[in-house]
Amino acid sequence: MERDSQLELYELVADRLKEAHTRVRTLQVPEGVRMALTRKLLVVTAAAKHDLADAARRLDRLMKDLDEGRFPEGD
Repeated sequence: MERDSQLELYELVADRLKEAHTRVRTLQVPEGVRMALTRKLLVVTAAAKHDLADAARRLDRLMKDLDEGRFPEGD
């Protein structure tokens, strides 16, 4: 039973990561901002390999920031 919920969470995180990558790719922001957001997505992706629940939380925060127009400063 727990394995089923873990698979569901994995599927949810994978779908949301795809959505997040698409959103970041299509944002009309300076390239430095896009790169910073892409790095954040890579961190979430790496975290998903070790701690799926933590990755889901990080992704929730990132998506909320995108929704609210809060972007990191570019290099």
